[in-house]
Amino acid sequence: MKKLALSLCAMTVITISGCASFADMAGADSATLNAQSAQSFAKMTQEARAKNQLDMSSSTYQRINSVFLRLKPYADQMNQTGQRFDWQLAVLKSDTVNAYVAPGGKVVFYTGIVNKLNLTNDEIAAIMGHEMTHALEEHAKSKIGAQALTNLAIGIGTTYAGANIGEAGNAAIALGSQIGIGLPYSRNLESRADFGGLMLMAKAGYNPNAAISLWEKMDRLDGAGGASFLSTHPSNSQRIGDMRKNLPAALAVYNKRR
Repeated sequence: MKKLALSLCAMTVITISGCASFADMAGADSATLNAQSAQSFAKMTQEARAKNQLDMSSSTYQRINSVFLRLKPYADQMNQTGQRFDWQLAVLKSDTVNAYVAPGGKVVFYTGIVNKLNLTNDEIAAIMGHEMTHALEEHAKSKIGAQALTNLAIGIGTTYAGANIGEAGNAAIALGSQIGIGLPYSRNLESRADFGGLMLMAKAGYNPNAAISLWEKMDRLDGAGGASFLSTHPSNSQRIGDMRKNLPAALAVYNKRR
């Protein structure tokens, strides 16, 4: 059904921005989505803090936050949405190997993705850049537009408002599911996030080669049945191959900074 929705978007307007325009008509315009996302993110962090799950001091947090802060100004330069992003980061104490983003620049990292994969700062930047690109290109909005075309966005005005955040006792999961993040993106959107992430990390001075080593680590962990991140971010040899093809462009940007 998801493929059908995205195919309908392609047949109707050919471009990703066309799906986003359907989201606007469905009441999920950029400003509204960003505001709803901010509200849900605040509730999620409040719940995590109350449960002592919000990491704001560990060495893992400090590493993730330093990458986040370094990428932020370059992400702002790439923002073509017409809406100023209030970038925020939440690091959750969990062995879960996952990370995601919500509209308007709300980034969520689980400590497990760094600790279990023994990530370098460059590899953290590869994840951060990938997620930031999803937000910058408003891929959640494109997905909402695709769902609207196939009548999947029933009651979108309330569903995406995050009104029921926390009722299931897991606001982090709710934030992801209700905003449309944390669910599989189309291959096209994933490829765009991969490329945009490479360019973003390169602009910030992180080695784009780390994106390859990151996904190789993901594949190895997936083989052991431990990569939650891959349930929403498909990884395979074709994906890594595509990223290798895009490396020269990213390395050209990276090398200019050296």
